[in-house]
This record gives sequence, C-alpha cells and structure tokens, in this order.
Amino acid sequence: MQDRFLKSIANLPEALAKAIVPMLDKDFAGHLDALQIEELKTASQLTEQDLLLALLPIAAALARVPISNFYVGAIAKGKSGDIYMGANLELAGEALFHSVHAEQSAISHAWLSGERQIEDVIVNFSPCGHCRQFMNELVEGQKVNIHLPEQKTQPLSHYLPYAFGPTDLNITEPLLTKQQHELTLDSSDPMIIEAVDHAGLSYAPYTKNYAAVVLETKDGLTFSGRYAENAAFNPSMLPMQMALSNMARHNRDFSEINRAVLIESSKGIVSLVGATMDALHAVAAIELEHIVVEPE
Repeated sequence: MQDRFLKSIANLPEALAKAIVPMLDKDFAGHLDALQIEELKTASQLTEQDLLLALLPIAAALARVPISNFYVGAIAKGKSGDIYMGANLELAGEALFHSVHAEQSAISHAWLSGERQIEDVIVNFSPCGHCRQFMNELVEGQKVNIHLPEQKTQPLSHYLPYAFGPTDLNITEPLLTKQQHELTLDSSDPMIIEAVDHAGLSYAPYTKNYAAVVLETKDGLTFSGRYAENAAFNPSMLPMQMALSNMARHNRDFSEINRAVLIESSKGIVSLVGATMDALHAVAAIELEHIVVEPE
C-alpha cells in the first residue's frame, strides 16, 4: 500500500479498510471499477452511498496543498458505474488561479479515462461556486447528484439555481460529450502525437483553442491534460492544470518532469502559452515546447 494512504485507512470502517488495502498498490491512482465497488460493498456491508462517502479520506489523501493545508477529496461516479477520485492541487508560491479544485480533478480523471457522463459527485466539503459552475458544464449537469457527509443528497440544481451554462451560449455538446477535432501535424515523435490526439479531444467551444499538454517524466512515462472550457470562462481548466493533477494522482513528484509539450490550435482566439509556462516553471526547471497546429 502507498504510504500516502496510511492515515486515511485509520479513518475507514475496519471491514472496508481490510478489503481496500490490497487495491491501494503502487499503481493505484484513484480509479475503482464497478466490480471493485461491488466487492467493497459486499465486504463492508455498506450501501453504495455510504461506501462512497466512507472512501472520501482516500480521495483526500491525493491532495497537494502547500498553500492552504486544506485537504479536499472528491469522487465522480460515471454512468459506467466506475468511480474516479480527485483532490485539490496548489502550486507553492504561485497565483491561486493555478489551483485545481477536487471536483475538477475527479471529473477530469473520469474524462481522461473515457467516461461520457457523470451521475454523482461525492465530496467531503460543500462545493464552492467555482466547482458548481464547472460541474454545470457537464452533460445534464443540473441533474448531477451531490453527496456530502451528513447532508441530504441534492442535484446540482439545488446548489446552483438559475444557472448559466453552455445552452445559454448555444452549445449542444457539453463537457464529456465525445469531441473529435481534426488537427494536422507531421511528426513521428510519440509524445507530440499523444499531445495532438488529446488536443483533438479537448473541449473549447468558446475560443476554439483545442489544446493539450503532455508531461514526460525521467523514466519515460507521460501524463496528459486537455483543455476544458466553461461558459463562465474562469472555471475553465487548463491542460497544464489537468496534467499536473494527473501526475499528482499517480503519486509522481513534479521534479521528475523531463519534458513538457503544449499543443494548441492556430484557430484559437486565445493562447494558453503564458499561463502554461508559468505553471511549468513553478514546478520544474525545463522549457516548454509550444507547437501550434492547423485544424483540418
């Protein structure tokens, strides 16, 4: 079991702790499939809602919070029945807008894993306005059920009434809908190919800046992030934020970053290069490779 979960295990019911410890191996990064959830329900004799609430300490252990020291864990349950954990992330010494909220982390985890719809979000503290607005961008976002400890489960519409969202800007394919933007770049570099692929799957209906970041560690592994825009603009999640959150979930230190690539579309009406370089230089002493590609 990974050391970062030692304190969390002590906060779990004994039967649940015993059942989940074997799942928290060196490769665990916050994903449990539907079959594993059923196994944990059987072992713990908990209802699914009580089980997911009980697992929040595991999700919160994924957090990196050098500024606030406030650990927030979130779990996004997909329509598939799988769950995806996430946690808040802060960059020491950097502007607060670089921070990733736990709900963003969990939802981006689900998106990168191929999930197409989130039905439930379980979180250990009430979602802030930023997160409520971010969740409203999802497929049927107003219907997403929000689960909090010792609170009645309510849909997002309860927490964000009279919401402004993608439909107000005539967007009919919201976040997590399968995106496929054809971008062309002649390269045999696997890392650049990976970045182009993720940029093609990114969600940027408001600026058309289809973008992605891929980070490579010194042992050759890669961690990606895609741009996820929001109708209210500010809760948008930058691809660098998503890639760093991805690394944190996988328990990798940012000092291990050996290479970083940003791909963005030439047709975008904004550029993410400045914010991306700021975040990168806050965690690693390497230069950003910035490539602008033409859409087909």
